[in-house]
Amino acid sequence: MSNFPDAPDKNTPCQVTLRFYAELNDFLPADKRQQDWLIDLDRRTSIKDLVESLGVPHTEVDLLVANGDIIDFSYVPKCGDRISVYPEFRSLSLGHHLKPDLDPNPKFVLDAHLGKLAGYLRMLGFDTIYDPDSSDLDLAFASKADGRILLTRDIGLLKRKIVFRGYYVRETEPKRQIIEVIKQFKLLDKINPFGRCAHCNDLLIDVPKREIIHLLLPKTILYYDEFRRCRGCGKIYWKGSHHEAILRLIESIQEEVSLEPKRLQTS
Repeated sequence: MSNFPDAPDKNTPCQVTLRFYAELNDFLPADKRQQDWLIDLDRRTSIKDLVESLGVPHTEVDLLVANGDIIDFSYVPKCGDRISVYPEFRSLSLGHHLKPDLDPNPKFVLDAHLGKLAGYLRMLGFDTIYDPDSSDLDLAFASKADGRILLTRDIGLLKRKIVFRGYYVRETEPKRQIIEVIKQFKLLDKINPFGRCAHCNDLLIDVPKREIIHLLLPKTILYYDEFRRCRGCGKIYWKGSHHEAILRLIESIQEEVSLEPKRLQTS
């Protein structure tokens, strides 16, 4: 190991102490969680690069404190520093955040492995880009260019500097994933079911039955009178069995976040 230039003398290694809090420990080896971690430094590096070298994407970090002072990602650790690394506080505001402010109407971009989650987000009315053929660079640029939250299970993707805001999805089962995302970004009151096409993400608009009757199956014509059509791909929607299934999903999300479940009325 070489010696860091700021060490007291050439025979003294440069070390800093890091402590990661709460869910940031998800990214650490089991033997490094919930404890101080003594790190040897052999070169000058920003705290952002140091944190990511230990496995934690910068998009998961919302507060950094070095020796009692709040710092930002450009800070260069010095020998003897004690640095605390925090995720976003959900019930405490300290007035200083590394993450950009969340848009009142957040938009998302998802990687190729989260197709079912993308479908859920669109069904609940959230603007969601999903293309299984997108490269990592495409996803990172989509996040930066349009202010989208990048959802992924690829930690390396979240370490790209240009990612506007990102989140590592912990759950692996799609229904659990949508509940996790709704909780994480406080989206429960923003749900607008049946407002967006689950296929292409464009908006749905009301359409008279007479204009699309030639596209409907006989039983659909017989039993349903209210329809919506995607203004992008033209897909037609009506309040069939999928309607009740989505309302049940919303109720289960409400229960998960300890709110009183209630039936949602949709136009």
